[in-house]
Amino acid sequence: MRVVVALGGNALMRRGDKPDADTQRANVRNAIKCLAPMAERHELVITHGNGPQVGVLALESVNDANLSRPYPLDTIGAETQGMIGYWILQALQNALPGRQVLALVTQTLVSAVDPAFGDPTKFVGQVYGEDEARKLAGEYGWTVKQDGEYWRRVVPSPKPQRVIETRLIRRQVRTGTVVICAGGGGVPVVRNDVGQLEGVEAVIDKDLTAALLAETLEADAFLILTDVPRVMRNFGTPRQEEITHTTPHELRAENFPAGSMGPKVDAVCGFVEKTGDMAAIGRLDQCLQILEGAAGTIVTPNAMWPLTSTL
Repeated sequence: MRVVVALGGNALMRRGDKPDADTQRANVRNAIKCLAPMAERHELVITHGNGPQVGVLALESVNDANLSRPYPLDTIGAETQGMIGYWILQALQNALPGRQVLALVTQTLVSAVDPAFGDPTKFVGQVYGEDEARKLAGEYGWTVKQDGEYWRRVVPSPKPQRVIETRLIRRQVRTGTVVICAGGGGVPVVRNDVGQLEGVEAVIDKDLTAALLAETLEADAFLILTDVPRVMRNFGTPRQEEITHTTPHELRAENFPAGSMGPKVDAVCGFVEKTGDMAAIGRLDQCLQILEGAAGTIVTPNAMWPLTSTL
C-alpha cells in the first residue's frame, strides 16, 4: 500500500515538554519505532507539524537585536521543515539501514486572493498584554487579536491548492524511498503577477495539506496520528463514546471543535470523499493496528475496513 502519514505535534513535543532539541529528538526516535515497521511493509510518505518550533524561532527572531526586522513566517517555516526533517530522516536511517530516506523542504501553493488574507485568524507565537501587542503590531505590521485574557499575533490560514514538489515526491516514492515532506503544511507561496513563486506571511493547516498530498499521490490510506486513540462523539459529556468505523457523511454530521479535532475531521473526510479510499485518526503507537482496522477511527465510503486480507 501507499500510505501518507500526518504526525501530530505530540510526535515531537508532548504536553508539558520544554522545546529543547534533545527532548524533541528523543520523541522523534520513539515515533520512528512505531513507523519503521510500517515503512518496511508499505510505501510511506511522512508529514509533520511545526507549530511549537515556529513559535520558538519567531520569538528568537523578534528578540534578536542584530535584526532590523524579524524573519518572515515563510522563512521560519522552511527552517523548521529542515530541522524536523533532519531529525526524522536520521532516526529512520538508523532504524532502517540500507533504506533510502529523503527529507524535502516543500512549498505549498495558495491563492493570493484567498479570503483568509483579509481575515487573519491563526494564532502564532507568544502571548502579550494588550499594550505590548499593539506596540509590536505597529512596529512590525502585525495583526493582533485577543486570545482569552491575552493578545497574540494572528496570520492568515489560506487553503492549500498544490504542493509544488508533488511530481518529485511521486518519483521518489515509486522507487521505494521514504519521503518526509510538507512539514507544517508546507512553506506558503503564491504566484506573483509574472508567475514567479513568492513566500507569504501565512500558516497552512498541516492536515489539509497532508490530505491534498495523499490525494495527488494516489495514496491507498491517509492516517492522522496523534495522542488520542479515537475520535470521540459528545466529547467531555456523559454521552461521550468512541467512533470506530464511520463514513464522511456520518462524521461531518457531528460537532467538533474548530481549534482541535475539527480540521482533522475535515481533512480525513475530504480525502475519502475525493478518492473513495481509507483515512483514519488514531494513536501513533497503534499505526499498524489502524491499517488493519483494529484501532483508531476509520473513515471509508461504506464504513468498512479492511476491504481485503492483503494488508
